[in-house]
Amino acid sequence: MVRKKLIIGVVAIVLLFGSLYMLQRLLMPKYVSGIVEGSLIGEYYKDSRKDFDVIFLGDCEVYENFSPVTLWEKYGITSYIRGSAQQLIWQSYYLLEETLKYEKPKVVVYNVLAMQYNEPQKEEYNRMTLDGMELSPIKLKSIQASMLRGEHLVDYLAPLLRFHSRWDQLNQDDFTNLFDKEKLFHNGYYMRADVKPAGRVPRAPRLPDYRFGSNAYSYLDRLTELCKKNGIELVLVKAPTIYPHWYDEWDTQMEQYAAAHDLTYINLLKNMNDAGIDLQTDTYDAGLHLNVYGAEKLASYFGAFLADTYGLQDHRTDETWSGIWQKKIDFYDRMKQDQLDELAKYGYLKRYKVET
Repeated sequence: MVRKKLIIGVVAIVLLFGSLYMLQRLLMPKYVSGIVEGSLIGEYYKDSRKDFDVIFLGDCEVYENFSPVTLWEKYGITSYIRGSAQQLIWQSYYLLEETLKYEKPKVVVYNVLAMQYNEPQKEEYNRMTLDGMELSPIKLKSIQASMLRGEHLVDYLAPLLRFHSRWDQLNQDDFTNLFDKEKLFHNGYYMRADVKPAGRVPRAPRLPDYRFGSNAYSYLDRLTELCKKNGIELVLVKAPTIYPHWYDEWDTQMEQYAAAHDLTYINLLKNMNDAGIDLQTDTYDAGLHLNVYGAEKLASYFGAFLADTYGLQDHRTDETWSGIWQKKIDFYDRMKQDQLDELAKYGYLKRYKVET
């Protein structure tokens, strides 16, 4: 009798937790249409081989502006972008700490725009980084560093508590992507083939203080030390997008930091002409981000620097790597063509004289 009650109790507990798990998976946002950026972080774990030469970290200025496929096709460089929307520097740090559990890249590229944020910003952006991370002590530390006042750790560890009221927002995506989501990105790159030329940029507001905060600098120090401890070259970059504004005072601080810590800092805004980037054809949102044409140009330009400066091996003669990357190229080309076909229906690209 005791044994029977014990079995019934165990089964009841399993069913309860199984039901809660299913509910959580159903109610959590899937990020497969509309705001797809929330799926970026999670795709990394599905990659068949994690042995990349270069890891990019940062916000939309990495995941929309650099094409890993172009780095491979031009130079045989293997790379992955561990980027996410408004990724804060402590989130970048913990993502790198987590990445080192799987692999040790030769170069880490960090985009410095997020240095402007010294404190947590918005839960919605936190979610698009943190929810996609696999559960680990590192994720816990990233959550604790990212929570806003009034938020609770348990809401991130058990998202069902946060999203239990999403019943009236459920759609077909929530059911078809219940256990596995379709692949949307290209080693962390978010492709856009449409064009919206840069126009008049809003005047940059004056700031009461142009100095980056102590918390941001503390995590930049930790990122620097983590790379040095593991023999990784850290490259600081500012992507070549003209809005949000990148102040001269911020640029000077990054130059000074790089010099003091024996790092390379490249403000790619100053190299746009050398990279061949034309913001009349190479941006899809008036200069905030590059489209696929601009991302390919930037990767071609930046890849030459990476290959020459750090002596990265050309893996294109490696049969295993070549087979892996051919599948990535095929997926990349199919998505690009699908987007071009959709845009061509309306004569969209001809309007901007984009070469495809």
